Amino acid sequence: WENVDLCEYLASHGYVVIASPSLGATARVMTNDLSGIDAQARDISFLIAYARTLPDTDMSEIAVAGFSWGGISNLFAAARDNRIDALVALDGSIRYFPGLVKDSGDVRPEEMTLPLLFFTQGDISIEEQAKDFTDKNNQGPNVLNAWTHGDLITVDDMALDHVEHSSMYQRNEEVWKHFQENRKGDYSRADGVLGYSWVARYTLEFLDAYLKHDGVAAQFLKKKPAENGAPFHMVTVNFRPAKGAPITFEGLRIEAGEKGFDHLVDLYTAMQKEKTDFKIEETAMHLWATELTDEGHLPEAIDVLKLEIHTYPESGDSYIRLGEAYESSGHKQLAIESYKKASEKNPENALVKDKLKKLEFGPDTK
Repeated sequence: WENVDLCEYLASHGYVVIASPSLGATARVMTNDLSGIDAQARDISFLIAYARTLPDTDMSEIAVAGFSWGGISNLFAAARDNRIDALVALDGSIRYFPGLVKDSGDVRPEEMTLPLLFFTQGDISIEEQAKDFTDKNNQGPNVLNAWTHGDLITVDDMALDHVEHSSMYQRNEEVWKHFQENRKGDYSRADGVLGYSWVARYTLEFLDAYLKHDGVAAQFLKKKPAENGAPFHMVTVNFRPAKGAPITFEGLRIEAGEKGFDHLVDLYTAMQKEKTDFKIEETAMHLWATELTDEGHLPEAIDVLKLEIHTYPESGDSYIRLGEAYESSGHKQLAIESYKKASEKNPENALVKDKLKKLEFGPDTK
């Protein structure tokens, strides 16, 4: 209900919109803690599953939007639910509760690749933020600064305070009794209504760009607000495109696919320079090579096995696997050299001795 106007606006443009109330883990009132976030993140995943039961719904393109606390629970949901393709936060709590993100254990903004549209109230001073960050829940890495592997569009709503990002709060006269003490600069209630209309417009263009893959909408997000018809004093927008792949195993796989498996060692080394504790387990590399081999990509599998040896140079098993790959691809001499390396690591390995004999002296050698 807090943003029913935005929901109806998006529905009028063809989106299937499902909203849930902001409930706590064990009571109707939400709690500003991890259990509260986790409860709402589960609710989001439940609603996505519910959407499957609706007619004429395209489940291949899903975004989640949230106001305030919903703008942190949707981050938690996206970290755990790979069905989510894009995020929208209306002055979301990811900006104000980074300590909870840090304490989650599994929400890592620096590894996320989703596009994020983040609306924030304008004109919050460093001093105001410092006062808010005395609580441990407010102490942690800045989520927006960490969001480097997904496109980030940040909209500073200069005319809006926090509650004005909710259309129902805009309609609530009880809220406006305190308007003078909360308003931004000399902006009026009418400015707040106009500012909210631009929140709705940017949300629509963002969803059109990333869910409908609309090129005109994508250009809208990159233009200056005035070029889109927004008043000069109303909003500022910053578009920061994603850079590279996240420093993860999946990120390395993506980079290898885009830049070539023959650059795999260099890509891995570059990732380790950026994140010194990044290391892929030997078993994971072996399974990756096996997967590529089974799919008929033997040259790529060989490159993965070379990376495995680069990372685990004392592993005799890695040399055996590389030798078998060379043998399968018809590179006899390279297979022999790899088996000899394996034999140096484990001179008692009978399997390696047998493979070497057959390669060097013929398949009938005993």
